Amino acid sequence: MDLYLETDDDARTLAFIAEQNAISAEALETQQFEADRDTLKAMFEREDRLIVPARRGRWQFDFHRTKDNPLGLWRRLPATDEPRHDAAWETIFDFDSFCVTEGKRWIYSGAVTSPYEPTRVLVILSDGGSDQMRLLEFDTEAKAVVEGGFDTPAARAHASWIGPDEIAYFGSIDEFSATRSGWPRVGRRLKRAMDPKDAPILFEAGPDDVQATGGIIDPLFWNGGPDEKPIEFFTVIHEIDRMSVHVRDGQGALRRLDLPDRIDVTANHRHLLWRAKSDERYPTGSLILQDFIPYSDEPLGAARVLFSPEHGQTVTQFTLFKTWGAFIVSDVMVPRLFLIDLTKPDAQPQELPLPSALQTVGFRTLDADLTRGEEILTVIGQGFLQPYGTWRLDLTDRARTPELVPTGVSPAYFDAQGMQSELLQATSEDGTKIPYHIVYPKTWEKGELPVLMYGYGGFGWPLAPYYSGNTGVWLEHGGAYVQAYIRGGAEFGPDWHTVAKGKGRHKAFEDFVAVSRDLVARGITKPSRIACHGGSNGGLLTAVMATRYPQDFGAIWTSVPVIDMSRFHVFPAGKAWMDEYGNPDVAEELAAMLTYSPLHNIDPAAEVTYPPIYIESSTNDDRVHPSHARRFAKRLIDAGHLPLFHEYGSGGHGGAGDTLEQAARLAMGYSFLRETIMKA
Repeated sequence: MDLYLETDDDARTLAFIAEQNAISAEALETQQFEADRDTLKAMFEREDRLIVPARRGRWQFDFHRTKDNPLGLWRRLPATDEPRHDAAWETIFDFDSFCVTEGKRWIYSGAVTSPYEPTRVLVILSDGGSDQMRLLEFDTEAKAVVEGGFDTPAARAHASWIGPDEIAYFGSIDEFSATRSGWPRVGRRLKRAMDPKDAPILFEAGPDDVQATGGIIDPLFWNGGPDEKPIEFFTVIHEIDRMSVHVRDGQGALRRLDLPDRIDVTANHRHLLWRAKSDERYPTGSLILQDFIPYSDEPLGAARVLFSPEHGQTVTQFTLFKTWGAFIVSDVMVPRLFLIDLTKPDAQPQELPLPSALQTVGFRTLDADLTRGEEILTVIGQGFLQPYGTWRLDLTDRARTPELVPTGVSPAYFDAQGMQSELLQATSEDGTKIPYHIVYPKTWEKGELPVLMYGYGGFGWPLAPYYSGNTGVWLEHGGAYVQAYIRGGAEFGPDWHTVAKGKGRHKAFEDFVAVSRDLVARGITKPSRIACHGGSNGGLLTAVMATRYPQDFGAIWTSVPVIDMSRFHVFPAGKAWMDEYGNPDVAEELAAMLTYSPLHNIDPAAEVTYPPIYIESSTNDDRVHPSHARRFAKRLIDAGHLPLFHEYGSGGHGGAGDTLEQAARLAMGYSFLRETIMKA
C-alpha cells in the first residue's frame, strides 16, 4: 500500500518526490513553459489593474503584488481620493521585507478590522500557504506592528474583536482546543500578552463537531446606549452540511436558537436571514427573514419568506447590514440583485436592474467593518469574456432610489475578440440535464477543438462564470474552456448538492463525463482533444475520469486530489468529509466508495491505456495530505503507466506563494496540455 508515502520525512518519500519532480520538470519545463510563466507572472504584477479598496477610517486600503514585491505590499490612500492605480498609494506593510526579517515565509491572507479603532487590525498570515494561521496586530495609522499586541501561534484559527483590548480567539492550539477534524472548537476571551491556553473560555463546541465560530455585535453597531449589552453569537458546524446557532441570553446562559440544522445564516442586531437547505420548515432553497430579540424569552420572532426559488433558481449570496438586506439569485445562471429595507416591517424585496451582459455578480461593503461605517456597497460583476467592473451602491439616503453607479472597469487581460461564451447542457445517465458553459473561438476546425474542462461537484460549493487572465492564456493558445455545473455543487440549490452525497456520489462523475460526451456529440471536439482539471474534491473527480472513463479524455490534470477513499479519514481534516463521502469504517459505506476510489481502481497497463495524467500537490498541504497524490502516482507507475507527478515544497492546499511560484504552477499545467491535447 506504499504507506511510507504518508510520512513526509521518510527517506523513501523524499527520494520518490525528487525522482518524479525531475521527470516532470524535464518533460514540462519547456521554452513555452517559461514564456507562459513569465506572462502569468507579469499579469499578477500589473500596475494598471482595477483596484477594489476597503475603507478603514479616513483611509482606503489595497493589497498589491509587484515585480519587486512578489509577496505583496499593503497600501493606503486617503478615503477622499479616487483609488486609481496611478494614485499616490503609500506602503504601510512590506510583506517581502517582513518575511526576510522573520526568516520565514508568511502569506498574507486578509485582515480583521477592529470596530473600536478601525485603523487597528489583526493581519492574517498563513504559514507557507497552509491552513496554519498567525494573527498579528498591526496599526495601519502608525504603519507598524503593535508592540506587545496580539500575536498568536500558527494554528488553524480565526478571531473577531470583542473589545478594544480583547478578541474572541478560536484556535486549534492543542488537542483540547481542536475538533476531531483539527479545526478550532473552543473560543477564548484573549487579551494582549496573554497565552491563549490561559485565556478564559467563551464558547465550546463538541470534540466530534467540525468547528466553531463566534463573536459579538457591539452596541456601537446600532448606536446603542452605554447600558446596552453586546450580542454574543456563535455557530457550530456539526458536519459539513449541518449546523446550529447559539446566543447568550439575558441571564448569561447560552441558548441554541430554534432553527433547522441544515441552513446558511447571517444576522444583525434585529434580524436573522437564513436559507433553508432542506424542506423541514420551508421549501428547500427558500430565503427566510426572521425577527431577532436576543435577550428576550423568545429570541426568534416573526418569520416570512423573502424568496422561494423556482426551477433553475438559487440564492448565491445574502447579507444583512444595519438597516438593509441584500441577496443575489442565480436564475438559470443569470444573476439578479435584490434589496430589502429592514426599517419597513412588511417590506418586500425590490430587484435592482443589472447590466445585461454580466454573468456573475457579488457585493461587499465599502467599509472593512460596518460598525462605524456606512451602508455603502461595492458591487462587482464579470463574465468569462467580460473584465470585472465595479459599481457603488449607496444605501445611506432613503430619499433617493438606490442605483448602481459605475466606478471602474478592469483592463482586459487577454484578447477576447473572436471568442464567444455559451451556456449549453448535456444529459446525464439518469436523464438529468447538466448545464455547462463553454468559452471558445467563433471559428474552429470541426471536431478538433482542444478543450479544457473544469469541475468540482462537491460539498455544496457552487461554480460561477468569472473573468480570468489565467484562463485567457489558455484561450489565446487556441483552446476552449468548459465549466461544468455538475451535481454535488449547489449551482441549482441545496438539492443539487445532496443528491450526489454518499452513495449518490456516482451522479457527479456521470454528470461530468456526460458533458465530455456532449462536446463530442455536438461535433465540437473528440475525446483525444479533451482534458479535464480539478483540485481537491475536483482532484478526486478528475482522477475518477482517468480510472473509470479513460476513453473519454485525452489528458487528466489533477491537483491536490483526494484519492484513497479508504484512508482519507486517518488525517484530521478528512474526518470532516465523512458526511460528504461516507465513513470508511462502516463496511457498507466503504464498499460504495471503493467502487470509485481512484487508488483502488487502477488496472495494469497491459489491460487498459489511460490518457496522460499530471498529478500536482504540495508538501505542506494540511487539508488534503500529499500522500494521496504520491500514492496515486506510485500505484500508476507500479501498474506500468507513466504519469507525471510534481510536488511543490510549499503553497498549501490552495497553491499560495509569491507571483513566480503561482505562475510556475499554472504554466506547468498548461505545458502538460500543450504536450497532450494540443498535439492530439
